[in-house]
Amino acid sequence: MDLPVDLGGAEGAGPAVLAGVLAVLALVDSTSFGTLLVPVWLLLAPGRLRARRVLAYLGVVAGFYLLVGVVVMVGGGAFLDRYGSVLDSRPAVLLQLVAGIGLFALSFRYDRKHVARRAETRRADGREDGPGRLVRWRERALGTEGRSGSVLPLVGLALGAAGLEVATMLPYLAAIGLLTTSDLATVPAVGVLAAYCVVMVAPALLLLAGRLGAARAVDPVLRRLQGWLTRNAAEMTSWVLGIVGVLLTLDAVGRLGWT
Repeated sequence: MDLPVDLGGAEGAGPAVLAGVLAVLALVDSTSFGTLLVPVWLLLAPGRLRARRVLAYLGVVAGFYLLVGVVVMVGGGAFLDRYGSVLDSRPAVLLQLVAGIGLFALSFRYDRKHVARRAETRRADGREDGPGRLVRWRERALGTEGRSGSVLPLVGLALGAAGLEVATMLPYLAAIGLLTTSDLATVPAVGVLAAYCVVMVAPALLLLAGRLGAARAVDPVLRRLQGWLTRNAAEMTSWVLGIVGVLLTLDAVGRLGWT
């Protein structure tokens, strides 16, 4: 499965270069909403640190990404072999063009000014602002509302966070493309993808370890990191949606012969 992402010929590089490129891509993915912002938000919950819940969240996120990656990597080739001619048809390419333009247009809804205007409108209408609801979600996920026996809210939070952003994670899609076009057999490729998912959650695991071992020193760092991620999360989403939209649009335009 080829992806419209230029990685400077890394597909044909040796194992060391491939491993280096995948490590860099995984570290980029580790700064996303689901792999870093939400874990930091969970770590900053007041009261006793529920390390097992945070570990469970990270495990669900990593497992979800691995499952999606394996399905795309293993099933992508068979899907293209069977339906490749349909995907190359003019109606399908036109649909891709519309999707690309739509994603690019949608990216403007997530720029900082637009998000700020929506928040102001919600406050003016008397609707509950985000922080109140977010605190309740965190309490449910961490089991601090008297329902500590259930992990369903935590699993739902992890699957929701991962599911919302998996299609926009260009580095992960590029990594799957690299593994698909490499000389690795299926089983080793799945193992490499599993290691990739571990690297994705490694920074959050390190922050958890720091929070357990040196909370007083780590808490200020977590709060600054949370502030930066919160301020820039919407803008990062906007950029990713815009880039994906542009890539899909340019690829469709080229396949239509309009250039």
